[in-house]
Amino acid sequence: MDTNTARHPGKRLVADFLRAVEERRLGDLPRYLARDVVDHNKIIAGEPDEPGAAFEGIRRQLDAFGEFTVRTDGLLAEGDTVVARLTVGGRHTGEHPRMPRPTGRAFAVEQIWWFTVADGRISEIRAVSDRLGMFLQLGWDWPEAD
Repeated sequence: MDTNTARHPGKRLVADFLRAVEERRLGDLPRYLARDVVDHNKIIAGEPDEPGAAFEGIRRQLDAFGEFTVRTDGLLAEGDTVVARLTVGGRHTGEHPRMPRPTGRAFAVEQIWWFTVADGRISEIRAVSDRLGMFLQLGWDWPEAD
């Protein structure tokens, strides 16, 4: 962790959270996420957007990708907001109720995640990502609206 990250508690929290996700330390997530965290980062249409649903959403994503990497390319912070520029990759080897059957194919895409931090925990997550690039790399068809 660089010294700039170590000096800002929100940056340190987000960096540690991202490392826990990549290392699949799901039991550690309550150290980083508020119990009622709202995750607006929907990789698949129809995932729950309600307080606390992020825990199950992260678990399901990791179940779907046998290999999963999160490279932090940059962190910016101001007040209670931390923004992360990431390169996220994986190999689709597992089942997910809202994904096509596993293809065994790999992907790597850029993502921008926007975190709100309150009381020492991540309370809200928003993100944008190259979903078209991900779908093309994985050989998925573009989903129809629910």
